[in-house]
Amino acid sequence: MKNICFFFALIIYLGSCNNGNNAGPVPVVVAKDTAKTSLSFFPVTAYLKGQLFEFKRQGISPIKFITIKNHTDSVWLKQEEVENAVKEFLTPVIDSINFTTLFTEKKFKDETIETFTFTYEPAVPLPDSIELRRWDVYIDPEKNKVKRIYLVKEKKQNRTILLTWLSDKWCTIVTIFNHPDGTSEIEKEEKISWNL
Repeated sequence: MKNICFFFALIIYLGSCNNGNNAGPVPVVVAKDTAKTSLSFFPVTAYLKGQLFEFKRQGISPIKFITIKNHTDSVWLKQEEVENAVKEFLTPVIDSINFTTLFTEKKFKDETIETFTFTYEPAVPLPDSIELRRWDVYIDPEKNKVKRIYLVKEKKQNRTILLTWLSDKWCTIVTIFNHPDGTSEIEKEEKISWNL
């Protein structure tokens, strides 16, 4: 026990000795074999949960539009119903810990839509247990804020679901049915808007 206390006291002492002398952060050297684990993916799931929390905190009641075969209905949602409506995209948790070995990140500035775009695509063949196929994060470089998030999941029964999340405004969930002949059609589109 004395050794542990001495060790922590030494760390605190050494840390306090350096506080006044550092001109900046100390560079960290990463060995080549650990470089893969040092990747830092944008924490999409945490961001979406933060957005859900924010409009709950503001007491907003969103409206949901459901379109099936060119017929649209709408319904007001209770706040707790929104998370249930998008729960499909809250798992698996998208962060650096879970996906750096399975997905690659590409970054580029897209002048046409004035954003920095981060695109995540499979780096290796994905196991059957992972339905997530790709995602994109669009950042406004002037405000340094997320503008939009786009996710694609492949479901069983020949369906693809797409989420487009426009920050602080709305999200859409599109369900696409993929026919065996290679054609596809939109089966259902849901739009949840909380910025009316």
